[in-house]
Amino acid sequence: MSEKFRVERDALGEVLVPSDAYYGAETVRALENFRISGLRFPRSFIRALGLIKACASLANMDFGLLDQRVGRAIHRAAMEVVEGRLDEHFPVDVIQTGSGTSINMNMNEVIANRAAEILGGVRGDKSLVHPNDHVNMGQSSNDVVPSAIRVAAAEEINKRLIPSIEKLIRILDAKAEEFRDVVKSGRTHLRDAVPVTLGQEFSGYAEMMRKCLSSVMKASEGLLELPIGGTATGTGLNTHPEFGKKVVEYLSEMVGLRFRIAQNRFEAMGSQTVILGVSASLKTLALSLLKICNDIRLISSGPNTGLNEVELPAVQPGSSIMPGKVNPVIVEAAMLASCLVIGNDAAIVEASRVGELELNLGYPLIGYLVLQSIEALSNALEVLSEKALKGVKANVDRCRHYAESSTALVTVAAPLIGYDKAAELLVRAEREGRSIRELLVEMGYLDAETADKVFNVYKMAKGGFIIRENLKK
Repeated sequence: MSEKFRVERDALGEVLVPSDAYYGAETVRALENFRISGLRFPRSFIRALGLIKACASLANMDFGLLDQRVGRAIHRAAMEVVEGRLDEHFPVDVIQTGSGTSINMNMNEVIANRAAEILGGVRGDKSLVHPNDHVNMGQSSNDVVPSAIRVAAAEEINKRLIPSIEKLIRILDAKAEEFRDVVKSGRTHLRDAVPVTLGQEFSGYAEMMRKCLSSVMKASEGLLELPIGGTATGTGLNTHPEFGKKVVEYLSEMVGLRFRIAQNRFEAMGSQTVILGVSASLKTLALSLLKICNDIRLISSGPNTGLNEVELPAVQPGSSIMPGKVNPVIVEAAMLASCLVIGNDAAIVEASRVGELELNLGYPLIGYLVLQSIEALSNALEVLSEKALKGVKANVDRCRHYAESSTALVTVAAPLIGYDKAAELLVRAEREGRSIRELLVEMGYLDAETADKVFNVYKMAKGGFIIRENLKK
């Protein structure tokens, strides 16, 4: 027993801690109390929390509040956390006390014990470096955890999600240009409609993503406001009055983003308005992605009994029983990622309602979910771009066949003969198995040469009063 565990004490008494663990008594209690979800905080959050602890140590040394030797050891240990060298020592469950005290103390204990080792001590000896008095100096879980969520989300959005959206936009724009002359049947209500080009459809997808990018960028601006320095209730009790400002300066330098002190720490700690806005923008992105993927899945259906207007790259066998079958697996995976994000947003909304007065009590779950959404979308967009849309090909002949076969071509005759007669013409064409063009010529509305010009599906896709223009000529 003595070789596998060490004895530590906290306010409630003695606790057995694994001898090789950098965490301490409070983390062990959290592990015993919160065996709930099996979910662990992601690397991005651990990194952000480590960055805050590193910057806090620098700020406290600057103010002369923290011994330089101890402070340097804390900073070195915190940077090891940032680099991912101590990830295995953060085992606490995401579902825990609403303020995130358990993950904050987990971090404090890991850094304190590692710093003690750096100073020549041993794990569990708080006399050299104390998790509360030194590592958590000038801080509270109530300002540190929401600050870490914002730092992590801001970094992941700016360094991963935004580039992924921008890449998808470039690919969609390129495909819109590549397919600009590929005419096809439009479809509304999944029924024949007037012609469009495949390029026009892809240009719409690109614009959807541009609007989503703008929404995400605007929403994420609020993440740069940090409540650090507010301590327990937003007042800044037990910290230097310039502590938050100094931490933010160091963070901005380390991360490369322009963080700033929250305009109102009471708002930033007591509500989740900013995260709700970010999550809403992620949900909008997910819904737009679902629309695009649904369309791609539909127009790539086939090969023989579906639309088969485009062909996606084959990346893996699609069936365990049907030999040679290839499915749109990348598109489907992106759709599932979108569903995850939409569900996460619903949970974030509910978690934002938990808490009252000076503290929101949904921090740990909200942080986990918003970071999961960012990661899922970043990865899904990247995979969709590289493994599906970048290599999508148009089946030009198939597209044109559908365009020329569409019953909605009768629409072009409506300005000449009126809506009602055009509808009657369509019924007759379907009953007799003849084309709209043929009947218009037979009935004397158009001569053959003009009919050929009018029933040019490519021109129809460009819009305008085609029949009137040709009759004037």
